[in-house]
Amino acid sequence: MTKTKSIDPQPLVQCITAALQEVKARDIVVMDMRDVPHAITDMLVIADGASRTQVEALARNVEEETHEVLNERPWRVHGMRNGEWVILDYSNVVVHIFHEAVRGKYALEELWGDAVMNILQEA
Repeated sequence: MTKTKSIDPQPLVQCITAALQEVKARDIVVMDMRDVPHAITDMLVIADGASRTQVEALARNVEEETHEVLNERPWRVHGMRNGEWVILDYSNVVVHIFHEAVRGKYALEELWGDAVMNILQEA
């Protein structure tokens, strides 16, 4: 069963990935979840930072850029204070920003391995 949503997630994904690249996020992966059964979002964006400070800076930059460029704000933000894993939920796009030491423990790319994956190179 294919999910259909009226809002195209691509402009938001492009804005998010540009904001991540601006603050030097590493290993940015965009996963298209639209054809994955039981997925609750259209797209996942996953990235990591080298320090807690960078993780927080990445999340803040995503929030600022999506608001400034697209007038979009996340519905919810979790983990901003711990700096190990921040989740920004835009409903049809969910952003996971990990501290590099934590990302491998959760292996989201493996968990959702049946999604179409696009790995972005560092800018």
